[in-house]
Amino acid sequence: MSSALKQKVLAKAAGLVKKTEDPAPLDVLHRMVYAICREDATREEADEAYKKLGEAFFDLNEVRVSAAREVARALRQLPDNMDRAERIISILQEVFETTYSFDLEGLHKKGVKQAQKILERYRGSSPFMVAYVLRHSMDAHAIPVDASILRCLKHLEVVEEKADIEAAQAALENIIPKAKGVAVAEGLTIMARDYSRELSSTKKSGSSTKLATAKKK
Repeated sequence: MSSALKQKVLAKAAGLVKKTEDPAPLDVLHRMVYAICREDATREEADEAYKKLGEAFFDLNEVRVSAAREVARALRQLPDNMDRAERIISILQEVFETTYSFDLEGLHKKGVKQAQKILERYRGSSPFMVAYVLRHSMDAHAIPVDASILRCLKHLEVVEEKADIEAAQAALENIIPKAKGVAVAEGLTIMARDYSRELSSTKKSGSSTKLATAKKK
């Protein structure tokens, strides 16, 4: 697919978002926790899970010292909630052992590239989490891609079948200007959700409605 056609498909994805708003103000560490909730989930699902987490635990330190099953219980509406719980606890533990606090605001002074390297080193991090934090906490040009979005991008032929998440992120960031990055990312989440539903209901038919329309030239 040509770059022009890819841009059209991604523009349609952005068009699915009626209104783009940056997430509520969060410090870097809370943004990391939220991003783990957001990965392979809709914004509504992530918002609800993050809210439940805040209601179940007094602060991030209580989350850190809690059993993974207790944290997973707060995230029970999300898929793979135990894996998410273990990732969150792992990151909080490493941050605490490294800084003896839960303050990562110093990342703002290090620049995007250095901040990215630091975020990538944390156990429990992922390309999606890193890109999400860079975009919403560092104002970087980063488009988060998770496994669901990657499958959708391959179906839409925006990226090659052999592309991994990092390659897909790089491709999108080359095609989409920074100003449209949030809308495209949110739109791709919607498309990915619809694609997953279609796969579940029509595994053999190969029929696609919204996604087929997006692929039309």
